Amino acid sequence: MDGKKILIIEDDDIVARTIERCLRGGEYRVTIAGSGVEGLQAARRDVPDLVILDVIMPGMDGYTVCKEMRRDALLAEVPILFLTAKTKDDDKITGLAAGADDYLGKPFNVDELLLRIKAILRRTQRMKQESQPLTTSSEESSPKKEIPERIIRIGEYTLNTRTFEFYSPQTGKFRLTPVQYDLLYHLMTHPGEIFSPNRLLDEVWDYPTDAGSPDLVRVHIKNLRERIELDPKNPVFIQTVPGYGYTIPLPEEG
Repeated sequence: MDGKKILIIEDDDIVARTIERCLRGGEYRVTIAGSGVEGLQAARRDVPDLVILDVIMPGMDGYTVCKEMRRDALLAEVPILFLTAKTKDDDKITGLAAGADDYLGKPFNVDELLLRIKAILRRTQRMKQESQPLTTSSEESSPKKEIPERIIRIGEYTLNTRTFEFYSPQTGKFRLTPVQYDLLYHLMTHPGEIFSPNRLLDEVWDYPTDAGSPDLVRVHIKNLRERIELDPKNPVFIQTVPGYGYTIPLPEEG
């Protein structure tokens, strides 16, 4: 992942430079912006592979920057990692609901920050590979290669693995963020199986044991339910099995 472009949007220069030094050692290409407006301008000039975003900044705060990026076709799929002192549950819910992929509190552990950055970039790289065109006619004569299917279907719910769009019979079609796609893809390709939050952190987020918080999973599940379900408090698609975790049940036959 050498050479990946990282944009740090952080008004505290000491924090920004600390992160920059950590990333330079990994041969990332780093840009620093000192405000939300400056960060959006920098992202539009040179689309980054990842944005590390503070929340509390003068003028445009991080939540607003995140929402603006998700509304911008150029930046909508750029992964966002919040790095902030605002670490209450409501703050995390607000940040992830705005479209962030992950949320890490200050003060932070450098090793954990690097681990999360690498995991996010691995996920987005997989998505880019899956979105590559199918084999062309010139390749048809060569031995068959395994091609990811375009549509995963469970009952009336569908996930398009090329456009990253999800269709819910209750709420219609919408495009997923990279982490939402990975989470739904994993659950929909294992229908009927129950996943604990820690197992999802391992298998979807690619985080080792004790890295990441189960709250991250819970908030992303909550946000997905808000988009999928007519009544998110009584979900029918992504269900909770008390004491165990989450599952997408197999559709009833007949």
